[in-house]
Amino acid sequence: MTRVVVTGLGAVSPFGAGVKAFWEGLASARCAIEPLTLIETEGFRARIAAAVPAAAVDRLAASRRRSRADRFGLAAAAEAVEDAGLSRAELAGTALVVGAVGGGMLEAEAWYWARARGHGGPDGGAGLATVLPCAHADVIGRRLGLGGPRETVVMACSSGAAALAMAADLIESGAAPRAVAGGVDTITRVCYMGFNALRLLDPEPCRPFDRDRRGMTIGEGAAFLVLESYADARARGARIYAELAGHAMTTDAYHVTAPDPEGSGMIAAIRGALDRARLTPAAVDYANAHGTGTPQNDRIEARALARVFGEGRLLVSSNKSQIGHTMAAAGGLEAAATVLTLTQGVVPATVNLTSVDPEVPFDCVPRVPRAAPVHAAISNSFGFGGQNVTLAFTR
Repeated sequence: MTRVVVTGLGAVSPFGAGVKAFWEGLASARCAIEPLTLIETEGFRARIAAAVPAAAVDRLAASRRRSRADRFGLAAAAEAVEDAGLSRAELAGTALVVGAVGGGMLEAEAWYWARARGHGGPDGGAGLATVLPCAHADVIGRRLGLGGPRETVVMACSSGAAALAMAADLIESGAAPRAVAGGVDTITRVCYMGFNALRLLDPEPCRPFDRDRRGMTIGEGAAFLVLESYADARARGARIYAELAGHAMTTDAYHVTAPDPEGSGMIAAIRGALDRARLTPAAVDYANAHGTGTPQNDRIEARALARVFGEGRLLVSSNKSQIGHTMAAAGGLEAAATVLTLTQGVVPATVNLTSVDPEVPFDCVPRVPRAAPVHAAISNSFGFGGQNVTLAFTR
């Protein structure tokens, strides 16, 4: 069986542009959740989010005529490619798999919003042309010269993780020698208004696994990883961060938005990833949880983890306590964070956690990051409709 390894990382996050800013933010227990100014929030229950800082957006190299999401995705993918040290010839055969949902919706909304208010609005041509999520793959693929297969994955909050799983499948099957894969999303009015209407957003920064948690916080960003076969990486002398040793995807088909209350699909995804990685539960040191901060999801995820790993031993934390739920980008950013946890020996904290829910039988690394040797870890992504993805990484 072909082994798949990670040789490049790239990120744009609420901490700023670049993997360095992303990891420094996580490792310092910063919370990037602040009052939201990117869109109008008057009258909303929640008026905060984890947005990419304006100064970081201004420094992105991509043209400002591109959508905000295109600029995030291109910057993160370009950083990953440069980090991997891929030549132009190697890029020509490289696949691209992008997890996305919102596309260029933010720009399309601005155009429509202005027109609806009778202000005329800007020319909608450029913004409307990139509104579909598949636009990201076109922009990134053409700009970076990626000549292999191109795919766009739309699986709600699991999109970024699913993109990585599909990219690993392409490499394992021999369809491509390597791939650039991850996720990208931005804050949009329709998403922010929708979650507010559902009363799923906490007016204060989210508190995953806390007894008094009240909902999630929306974030934005992008992260891409370069995946390639172990043999090819060794042959070209590439630096190897970690191995994507296993992955699995399941679908609950239980409810339009709610997960299966018994967590059966989550359990199957976790076990499937471990089986594929040939890992026993006892070999896993850390779980980068989906951990949204909603009462239902955190409880069910904790139940699923306990069914697989037992109670007490596993370290569990949620990056969303620091950068919010970055939607389609979450699986990519959290996979990158998991890889960095393996390489740096530091487990990011669940920063806003003050009183652990009694139904969560794990050490959720409250408030302060933890130095710990991590040899194997999983990253969970569980989307609306019961779309479950687990990635298993090893040193």
